[in-house]
Amino acid sequence: MDAAADIENAAAALRAGGLVILPTETVYGLAADASDPRAVAKVYEAKGRPAFNPLIAHVAEVATARRIARFDEQAERLAARFWPGPLTLVLPVADERAVCDLARAGLDTVAVRAPAHPLAHALLEAFGGPLVAPSANRSGRPSPTTFADAMAETGAAAAAGLDGGPCRIGLESTVVALLDLPRLLRPGAVTRAEIEAVVGPLSEAEADAKRSPGRLARHYAPDLPMRLNATEPRDGEVWLGFGAGFPEPLNLSPAGDLAEAAANLFAYLRAADRSGASAIAVAPIPGDGLGEAINDRLRRAAGYVG
Repeated sequence: MDAAADIENAAAALRAGGLVILPTETVYGLAADASDPRAVAKVYEAKGRPAFNPLIAHVAEVATARRIARFDEQAERLAARFWPGPLTLVLPVADERAVCDLARAGLDTVAVRAPAHPLAHALLEAFGGPLVAPSANRSGRPSPTTFADAMAETGAAAAAGLDGGPCRIGLESTVVALLDLPRLLRPGAVTRAEIEAVVGPLSEAEADAKRSPGRLARHYAPDLPMRLNATEPRDGEVWLGFGAGFPEPLNLSPAGDLAEAAANLFAYLRAADRSGASAIAVAPIPGDGLGEAINDRLRRAAGYVG
């Protein structure tokens, strides 16, 4: 099949209530028609995801987002600056039918973003409406950043799949709520500093945390137990390093590049899980910029609350 035929086949599967493995610039998603509660239920079932955890509605363009969510001036500025791209906005819902109650976890808000991956954009345009597309892993597992890993996780539940190559960013989108004060609900590839340059200081997340995906205490988790901020591995541990002087092959970035570390994070957690070790030791990761998002994912993978 050529790319256009693959896109139309995937769009037809979505219109029929099926699921599709979908590449984005962040991670691979398991996509379904956001308006169809039965299709959304299939996503929850395939992932084993708690129904109280809302899903992100993916759209092709800002005009579609404005139909399903109520945009204010701050939302318009953030969308103009970062879309298409790895930023999700949590806003008051405008069209409850376009993103069904199940996808919103019963909330009066909707999480929405416009992904930058060309295949994701093409499928959204061909389908003609919003798609939920949570990461295509089983709930709590590391998110897939390759087509092979996505298929291994939830491919059996999908009616079609699009192979877009390795994900460029490899870390889920940043989530910002714009309900009263701007709040950072989940750090990601768009950093706190970049967002604050557009809308000013961000408030703490607690008031709106339930409105964001990916906020369970134990999330993105490999099967092996994890030890964070380790200065060296113990007997039986596989080492997940960062920076010069740490051994290959599981060094997130020998150059100490946080963007490289983010792109490698979930794939390396999967590799560590398959290593035959009894546990994973993770080197300290700086907390600035993208490091905030990386450390957030590592804490949740290790089962730390916060």
